[in-house]
Amino acid sequence: MPERRQLANAVRALAMDAVQRAKSGHPGMPMGMADIAEVLWNDFLAHNPANPAWPDRDRFVLSNGHGSMLHYALLHLSGYALPMDEIRNFRQLHSMTPGHPEFGYTPGVETTTGPLGQGIANAVGMALAERALAAHFNREGHRVVDHSTYVFAGDGCLMEGISHEACSLAGTLGLGKLILVYDDNGISIDGEVAGWFTDETAMRFRAYGWHVQEGVDGHDWRAVHAALREARESGDRPSLVCCRTVIGWGAPTRQGTAATHGAPLGEEEIAGAREAIGWPHEPFFVPDDIYSGWDARERGQRAEDEWRARIEAYRDAFPQLASELERRMRGDLPEDWERICETLVSKVSRTARSIASRNASRDALEGIGPALPELIGGSADLTGSNLTKWSGSLPQSREEPGGNYIYFGVREFGMSAIANGIALHGGFIPYAGTFLMFSEYARNALRMAALMKIRCVFVYTHDSIGLGEDGPTHQAVEQAACLRLMPNMSVWRPCDAVESTVAWRHAVERRDGPTSLLFSRQTLPHQERSAARIAQIARGGYVLRDAAGSLDAIVIATGSEVDIAMQAAASLEADGVGCRVVSMPSTDVFDAQDSEYREAVLPSRVSARVAVEAGATGLWHKYVGPAGRIVGLDTFGESAPYADLFEHFGFTARNVASEVLAALAQTRGGEGSAPVAQSPALARNEEVP
Repeated sequence: MPERRQLANAVRALAMDAVQRAKSGHPGMPMGMADIAEVLWNDFLAHNPANPAWPDRDRFVLSNGHGSMLHYALLHLSGYALPMDEIRNFRQLHSMTPGHPEFGYTPGVETTTGPLGQGIANAVGMALAERALAAHFNREGHRVVDHSTYVFAGDGCLMEGISHEACSLAGTLGLGKLILVYDDNGISIDGEVAGWFTDETAMRFRAYGWHVQEGVDGHDWRAVHAALREARESGDRPSLVCCRTVIGWGAPTRQGTAATHGAPLGEEEIAGAREAIGWPHEPFFVPDDIYSGWDARERGQRAEDEWRARIEAYRDAFPQLASELERRMRGDLPEDWERICETLVSKVSRTARSIASRNASRDALEGIGPALPELIGGSADLTGSNLTKWSGSLPQSREEPGGNYIYFGVREFGMSAIANGIALHGGFIPYAGTFLMFSEYARNALRMAALMKIRCVFVYTHDSIGLGEDGPTHQAVEQAACLRLMPNMSVWRPCDAVESTVAWRHAVERRDGPTSLLFSRQTLPHQERSAARIAQIARGGYVLRDAAGSLDAIVIATGSEVDIAMQAAASLEADGVGCRVVSMPSTDVFDAQDSEYREAVLPSRVSARVAVEAGATGLWHKYVGPAGRIVGLDTFGESAPYADLFEHFGFTARNVASEVLAALAQTRGGEGSAPVAQSPALARNEEVP
């Protein structure tokens, strides 16, 4: 067995060589944390390289993801399906070794990291999911869910505010199987952090309620081993292990400096480092005895086999629980899910009551919640406003580890990244609520959910100026447009209770990405529909009201503005203008429909189109075309009752009908015919009923 330092040096060498070959990357952190990683991966981490998805594996998160070559070297050396050619191909197009770890690209990578601090929050979510799943399924004598979450983080991660949000909540909840290893090397990109980061980190984490160990020598394997062993025995508290390290350890002239952080060392420095650490081998060569020392395949298979024996004993004792655990870890929905949803939508449609869509969202939770024990979520201190709590909600706490409702506190960013971690762990469908305006605080976590294509549901209420008196600081204007621009983010803005229920169904069923649900504070009228039109809601856009005769114009609307469009269409029909109303609760879902369906809803021959949404207008040009018009909002709002705001900003049936007539005039004028006359009601400046 090679000495432990040589095992760690294999990581250092691969990191140096890969970064040098790529001509970019971050060699300093892998070289500094190699000794810590060697101890964790060889002495503590329960994992099986042959099956990276083994459900009861320990989770490892590299929050300081710029040091990705540390992770890739560990995966390669321990036996994952990550060949040396991929190490050579570091940071190249379509490689399995991208610049920062990416979930879904590399076997063994549990989450995408790089934006600092988010990996810590993801790890909090994973640890929370493990504990809740254990509470749901473990029984006396049968611990089928029993694993830890380890996370590496650096100074940058702890400077980011999200680390405070997530770690504070982790301490309050007492997530005892969460172990954070802090790479305390005192260096960031700009140099020595003493000029801008002098926090008493240990005191900070003790204040959170964590178990803390200070001053661990990160280059002494015995000290690291003892610290990790103590951390694992810390009981019902998460644990912080503060390891003093030297960034770029082994680089003869650059170790301990920012010069090793984010750039290749150069051939001369690498040659000197090889000599300093006693690694005489050529680039990308690892001796057989080093591979043997790292190989975790046999040990990992043995650990998984032992777990599978426990599962079989569990299945014999609790067959229904075992089946349910497996279903949830696969991410499958209950067998009767479709029937439940169809029954619920039918019931909501028959009820035919006007209701704020945030209330309709809560009603949807009441309908689907009993069928979905995997549903877990909460709000960022807005439970009573977001209405994210339903009658079956049980608060998550130290005393109730199986709780399905999380009081996240005022932590929008942390909440969203924790939800991502819960989704990544498996066994749960997480949802997280706040005002739509405050999706801005969480934006990068939303982007990460979309990038990773994970099933998370983000519940955003108070979706426009319609929230009223709280004013422009709280009134969403550009947020819906921003979310729609995010690749792989599905966005729904329903117009009533029926659409709200369908939106929730879509969000739960979607397995290849997150969904944002945008709900109103104000009451929205129920819209009558046939069964066929109810079925078409799931297609993202559909004809809610068609022209009685010839089709002259189309009004496209979402959310609270759909009823305004319906009123305008009725007025126009009374004056002989054939007007179709298209409700488009989800532009991305509509865009994904086949061209035949999209043409049927928005026929290209009808160029007189008006889009109506109380928000930014930019997106709607592609739907209304050059002859169309948009009733929207490209300024910030005002503080006033919502009805006054809608009147002030032109979100009235009268104004929408006027825009339709203007679009028709432009269209017909362009064709050489006379403009359409304004309706008598509009000419008198009367409100349209």
